[in-house]
Amino acid sequence: MDNEYATSPYYLSLNGTWKFKWVPKPADRPVNFYQEGYDVSAWDDFKVPGNWEVNGYGKPIYTNVAYPFPTNPPFINHNDNPVGSYKRTFDLPAGWNDRQVILHFEAAAAAMYVWVNGQKVGYSEIMKCPVEFNITPYVKAGTNTIAVEAYRWSDGSYLEDQDFWRLSGFDRSIYLYSTAETRIQDFFVHPTLDKNYKNGLLSLDVKVNNLGNADKAQTVEVELFDAAGKSVYKKQQKVNVAAGQSATMTFGQQTIKAPKLWSAEAPNLYNLLVTLKDASGKAIEFTSHKVGFRSIELKNGQVLVNGKAVLFKGVNIHEHHPYNGHVTDREMLVKDFTVMKQLNVNAIRTSHYPQPALFYQLCDEYGFYVVDEANIETHAMDNGPINAAQHPDWKDVHMERMKRLVERDKNHACVIFWSMGNEYRFGDSNKEMYAWTKAYDPSRPVQFERAGENEWTDVICPMYPGLDHMRNRASKELGRPFIMCEYAHAMGNSQGNFQVYWDIIRSSRNFQGGFIWDWVDQGLYAETGYGKAFWAYGGDFGVGRDQYHHDENFCVNGVVDPLRNPHPHGMEVKKVYQNVLVSSKQPDAGVITLFNDNFFVDLKDTYTFKWELIRNGEKVGEGTFETALAPQASKDVTVQLPAVKPEAGVEYFLNVYGYTKQATALLPAGYELVKEQLPFASNNYFTASASKPAGAVTARKSDRGDRVTLTAGEYRAVITGGWNAGLDTYAYQGRDVLSGVSKPNFWRAPIDNDFGAGLQRSLNVWRTADSRMLKSLEVKEADGSATVACVYQLNNIGSTMNVDYTMYADGSLHVAVAFNGENTQLPEMPRFGLLFSLPEQYANLNWYGRGPHENYLDRKDASLIGTYQSTVAEQFHPYLRPQETGNKTDVRWLSLTNKDGFGLKVSGDQPLGFSALNYLSEDLDPGFTKKQQHPVDLQPHHETYLSVDLFQRGVGGLNSWGAHPVSEFRYRVKPYSYGFTLSIVK
Repeated sequence: MDNEYATSPYYLSLNGTWKFKWVPKPADRPVNFYQEGYDVSAWDDFKVPGNWEVNGYGKPIYTNVAYPFPTNPPFINHNDNPVGSYKRTFDLPAGWNDRQVILHFEAAAAAMYVWVNGQKVGYSEIMKCPVEFNITPYVKAGTNTIAVEAYRWSDGSYLEDQDFWRLSGFDRSIYLYSTAETRIQDFFVHPTLDKNYKNGLLSLDVKVNNLGNADKAQTVEVELFDAAGKSVYKKQQKVNVAAGQSATMTFGQQTIKAPKLWSAEAPNLYNLLVTLKDASGKAIEFTSHKVGFRSIELKNGQVLVNGKAVLFKGVNIHEHHPYNGHVTDREMLVKDFTVMKQLNVNAIRTSHYPQPALFYQLCDEYGFYVVDEANIETHAMDNGPINAAQHPDWKDVHMERMKRLVERDKNHACVIFWSMGNEYRFGDSNKEMYAWTKAYDPSRPVQFERAGENEWTDVICPMYPGLDHMRNRASKELGRPFIMCEYAHAMGNSQGNFQVYWDIIRSSRNFQGGFIWDWVDQGLYAETGYGKAFWAYGGDFGVGRDQYHHDENFCVNGVVDPLRNPHPHGMEVKKVYQNVLVSSKQPDAGVITLFNDNFFVDLKDTYTFKWELIRNGEKVGEGTFETALAPQASKDVTVQLPAVKPEAGVEYFLNVYGYTKQATALLPAGYELVKEQLPFASNNYFTASASKPAGAVTARKSDRGDRVTLTAGEYRAVITGGWNAGLDTYAYQGRDVLSGVSKPNFWRAPIDNDFGAGLQRSLNVWRTADSRMLKSLEVKEADGSATVACVYQLNNIGSTMNVDYTMYADGSLHVAVAFNGENTQLPEMPRFGLLFSLPEQYANLNWYGRGPHENYLDRKDASLIGTYQSTVAEQFHPYLRPQETGNKTDVRWLSLTNKDGFGLKVSGDQPLGFSALNYLSEDLDPGFTKKQQHPVDLQPHHETYLSVDLFQRGVGGLNSWGAHPVSEFRYRVKPYSYGFTLSIVK
């Protein structure tokens, strides 16, 4: 009863090696290859399932909206429509004689013809959905031949305009199965709950099909077993099935006392066994399915699961394998689900087609809420030439695709919503699809984004609403759930403002979450001409725009990379999606307020907690605790902290971590799922004024007066002027930690969201804003210090900048930086800082600030303030298209040292931002266009480039085609100033 159909003696896999012939157009195909005796021995061997293009036949094409063929519905260009011809043999198992034989494609090709033993069996055109042929009349005892002619595109391809790689062939398994002449054709199980959500209500419809020539008296028995194998329900009915007909038996609603309920938090399942018996009582067929008792209701403007208005912390997922294209497997699915659980994801939208059958079985088992979406998208026809959903010639195919979705997946507990597809114009077909689905399965809501708020969608499910729009909608009673089908576009270095989304979501009873776009970067394995591997995106396979449109790296929008390693913004998802919310009004008293954001499980059964008291980045106390806390309840927990008192230059944080209490199906015991940092109100880190030691500091000007050397004992700093003005040397005992002259830094390599908003052009002036000339230089000497006050003319932006360098007797060098911002006509500033060059030996990085992963002003909630150790090489995050990376915020100090511990320390007068990389911004900046760049194309420098910043613009993440970061993290031109101290680490 494990629903492992592949172990049945009546299952025969046709996966594996087929003989294969690929041609670029139908006119070149081997027309009669299906005939018996046609010699295909010279053909290639091809592994099924498999996509042609990732195996060297044709080119992978990535396009978001535009069709990869001329738009002329329903016609396809016959001069450019590759055809794959497949042929293989199979031996019919001896036990299958006198039984029905069914040929099953888990996902068919765009269009295909099928022959068995030279006889034509049928035709199909739909991808991502199963197709079956009854081949009983065509098979024979012993060896049989099957032939398939598959086309890359058909008129059905107009309905399959999804934002993904356009690949061909068979994405999923092909197999045969055998049944008796009378068979269980289908069943529809209805496990729901009573009005008190305590007892289960079970009913069942079973359809029996008689393929024989005589009427049959049959018995259907249904039995339900709990997880321990105990029978909790058993019924049977007799039925007479006429020859060549089907009959449906209804097993009326029965009460199951206090079953264990299914939810994403506690995915309890029962085993349903359906048995078909002949007139003598002999069992002739068994089928089983995992069943979850749960209810879904639309009530008071909310969707309720088991009576609770759950939150959908979701992602969109495409069927993607980095090496195999659209051919995934159990290993990759389990990896997906494991990492989702690690990141606190509880819901998935199957964008934009049904996933493999195994996907739903695993979602049932592991616990995920699913929006199940029909394979319909005509995005490129938004502006013509037709509205397919309104056109009568396309009505039936819309309905067929919806029915295929519902019929296949209707028995899965995980499926909470049906979706009528993605990004196509609303039409009369949607009305009929909605009406049929609600009549056939009234237990689930039906949604469609393009329906807006009309009556043909049960859910308001917008894409990428702006924050102000969300606030406006959240302030009103909507009468329906508001669940974003796509939001928080995760393209490249993105997902700023993510906590803001959820602050708004939690402010409204109608708002119930959303689905991030999207889960995984759709990078495909490729190699350069010199054998280096990289992840390819649109345009990387020699497909020029003169041949096929492509949309560059717009398929690279993942929370995780192609191998399912989380990007830095994945940590932000984990933090914001966490299921225990932690706060405190009195952290210094050890008072921790917990809110259990689960809806069905108590914290005593699921979490253990640890606290740490952090003083200036160092742990000075720790402990553990457990607590009972009911779902959607809060309580205060008090922990015993070491005695502390407010001090100048000292700050305290109470860090709280939550871990899995016991192992789950995917996570080990002790896995961290919750973290929060609680600052003390008395924190006073930046107010301490350390006294400087007395001693002599000398300042010596060059003969020309544009170069000053500051000396304090064995310390030396050199400030240069001219057209390359800045700090040229900072040395101790002759060991200079700098390898070049410091300079202003106003630019960042454009991230994908910058490109989407056109900032690579509109902010271009800041690329060269570092061009400078020393306007004035003044030396000021005092007891125990000397200052060089420089004013720089920033010629390319019509502004000035002041930098004062003050050396003290202990050798420390304070740097005070002021941007005067005289030219207010300049566009917004990408960043403001100073860039230093260090020899590559200074590769060990320590810092006290937010970490350990990169973080930005609008994406830092998951990055706790602490002390961290890393290397410069590890600061570069390999986004599939290189861009700005490695930033840290709220930094108190940082150091770069060599293997002997010698190096440079930077201490802020206020919180700093910084990055330390072996790349310059221009290495990561392709210019005005993206130019198909990848990390493998970069060559790291033998230097470390340290940017010490007051700020850097937020990364944004509302969308990647025009949206800016929120105003709080955009910086208009005005005066800015900050300061920091350089010192030598010995």
